[in-house]
Amino acid sequence: MADVLLSRRNFTMIITLLMLLTLIEGLLGDKVEKDLRVKSLSRVKRGWVWNQFFVLEEYTEQKPLYIGKLHSDMDKGDGSIKYILSGEGAGTTFTLDDSTGDIHAIQRLDREVKAQYVLRAQARNRETGRPLEPESEFIVKIQDINDNEPKFLDGPYRATIPEMSPVGTYVIRVTAVDADDPSYGNSARVVYSILEGQPYFSVDPKTGDVRVSLAEMDREVREQYQLVIQAKDMEGQLGGLAGTTTVNITLSDINDNPPKFTQKLYQMSVLESGPVGSMVGRIQAKDRDIGINAEMKYSIIDGDGRDTFDISVDASNLYGVITIKKPLDFERKRSYTLKVEGSNAHVDPRFANKGPFSDVTIVHVSVEDVDEAPEFDSPLYYVEVPEDAEIGTVFKMVSARDPDAANNSIRYSIERMSDPEKFFYMDITSGSLMTLLPLDREEISWHNLTVLAMEMNNPSKIGSVSVAIKVLDVNDNPPSLTQYYEAFVCEHAKAGQLIQTVTAVDPDEPTGGQRFYYSLAPEAANNPNFTLRDNQDNSAWILTRRGGWSSRTQSVYYLPIFVSDGDQPAQSSTSTLTIRVCSCDADGNVLSCDAEAYTLPASLSRAALIAILACAFILFVMIILMLSLRRQSKKPYLTKEEENVHENIVRYDDEGGGEEDTEAFDIYALWGPRVEPLANYSKLRQDMLPEVQSLSRYVPQPCVSRIGEDGTNVHGYVLAKIYEADSDPCAPPYDSLQTYAYEGEGSIAESLSSLQSPASQTDHEYDYLNDWGPRFHKLAEMYGVSDENIPMW
Repeated sequence: MADVLLSRRNFTMIITLLMLLTLIEGLLGDKVEKDLRVKSLSRVKRGWVWNQFFVLEEYTEQKPLYIGKLHSDMDKGDGSIKYILSGEGAGTTFTLDDSTGDIHAIQRLDREVKAQYVLRAQARNRETGRPLEPESEFIVKIQDINDNEPKFLDGPYRATIPEMSPVGTYVIRVTAVDADDPSYGNSARVVYSILEGQPYFSVDPKTGDVRVSLAEMDREVREQYQLVIQAKDMEGQLGGLAGTTTVNITLSDINDNPPKFTQKLYQMSVLESGPVGSMVGRIQAKDRDIGINAEMKYSIIDGDGRDTFDISVDASNLYGVITIKKPLDFERKRSYTLKVEGSNAHVDPRFANKGPFSDVTIVHVSVEDVDEAPEFDSPLYYVEVPEDAEIGTVFKMVSARDPDAANNSIRYSIERMSDPEKFFYMDITSGSLMTLLPLDREEISWHNLTVLAMEMNNPSKIGSVSVAIKVLDVNDNPPSLTQYYEAFVCEHAKAGQLIQTVTAVDPDEPTGGQRFYYSLAPEAANNPNFTLRDNQDNSAWILTRRGGWSSRTQSVYYLPIFVSDGDQPAQSSTSTLTIRVCSCDADGNVLSCDAEAYTLPASLSRAALIAILACAFILFVMIILMLSLRRQSKKPYLTKEEENVHENIVRYDDEGGGEEDTEAFDIYALWGPRVEPLANYSKLRQDMLPEVQSLSRYVPQPCVSRIGEDGTNVHGYVLAKIYEADSDPCAPPYDSLQTYAYEGEGSIAESLSSLQSPASQTDHEYDYLNDWGPRFHKLAEMYGVSDENIPMW
């Protein structure tokens, strides 16, 4: 408030001083005017009587501010002259009394808005409006007062410097701008000072440069600083105006702190089945620095696991990642010790005295046991087997073991998809691989098997290995001619003429290559017509031995050729060469090789041939008809009423199934039995022997008495057949004894087997069949015992 009062007091003093100067200037102007009037008596040219006008800014009075007066030497003071004002601010900022020429400011003036105004004035005759003088230009200058405080146009400021910077390190320059006139007084002369931020920083009073004033400022202790800087005009004197700004200063990190492991001992564990390259764990050496100064590098410098494990940094370059370098085996080694060093990746030599910038820790890695699949003693087996190896030949033994401490037993097998045709067999316990089918190299020369090894106690653990089997060639195929040869010989051919070249093939592949030997078969060794010459290059020539050929005498010759190979054991074959006798031209080109067509006798006409064929067809139809009638005669005679009868006889093929395990047979075959007297049942069959005797030893006596002469009683017929079977030891039985390895389910009668019956020689009691319901009523009658207990026969 005191500064404001002083400013107002100074402003009033300045206004008063300026008014005195204006008054003095006016008095001097009147004197000049009188001198001009005196001189005007001796000169014709007139002149304006005025001065350059000055006015203070920020005039705050209510009445217009007098600026100056326009006056022409032609003005007699009678009001005949009219003054006119034009230019910048005329009529709006400035007014002119057209009679007296007085100029006033009617608006508040601000030098910082406009420092001067250019105006034009002219004197005219009031009545005629005729210019009395040429238009003249003058300037109204606005004089400055200290009415603007300094301002920081770029504030607030931000700056960054490294931590531990020495005293005097340049930080930033701040600049304040004062809108007042720098050429007038000290209104625009600014000085800088720090209001907040000492003793860490200082500012130059004249330039505004901010510098470090406290040594060894540590970012890890304090990272951010805020300064308040003041700029004051009037060279900082009392009454000057001031402005402030803030400067935010951040200390950037440097590598001045060594890393330290959070633990001196790390405990880790990993499964022995972990693949190479998989992660075991992470460790970290922490650094109080940040960014690139905190990046680490790790290395294993000692320990029994330095060859088994590896360490690298993660993507952030902060953590050390321990990974598996070699396969682990719990049974071989169960723990490892690593000595790991962590150091800064970027060391600042300026702070080497604060080192060392590294640290060491111990990592203990425990290997955990895993139930592993069996391992074979070789990653791949290669076997050679001759193709003539006998079935059951053991040609390889594979071996696998359980790598775990339990060392469980191993069972071997062949993966079926690798041997779909089952050429080989693997012994389940010994691992012996043997042939199961004959091998043929010409069909399959390689067999690629996958042998499996499975733990007995854990069938889910299965190891596998590939067995490559090469079938070795054995000379087991005879050579044969390359193709079916059919040669021709011209009728005019002479002895020694070449008629055919033959070659042979052999699917075998002997080591020394193929070598074939040709000759005529023994039965054709003395053939008078043709001979064979072996060319010793796996080919042979067929040559004529004579001349004078005639197709009428013999049109076709068959020449057997014997071919053998040179391998051991030697194989041979005989092929037949067909040679036709043809008619040829003089150049040896075949004209005709057709055999003479067979012609019918002249006495046999076409009609006779048709008659013979018709008789043969009729005979064939009669034979077919007789066979069909004979088959129909074997069918039983059935009336329409009998055809509607749907009765079945049921035969049980296995025990325990009850009504669910039945096979139904048509009963029609029993409706027309030929019931013979019991005396005739002594006729025996001698062609077959019975398998077993009938199990039915007793039948109710009334059943026999009901056998009718018409043979329509099924029950009697069945009993008669039972008796016949029991009496004839040579007849094939219709009852059979079956042996079952298990008891069935599903019948209310439960098991019918005698396996669990009491061991006695007495006959079975079948009275309980009456308790099983109506379905077993007929069976109870057949096998039950009557009250009289009298035998049937």
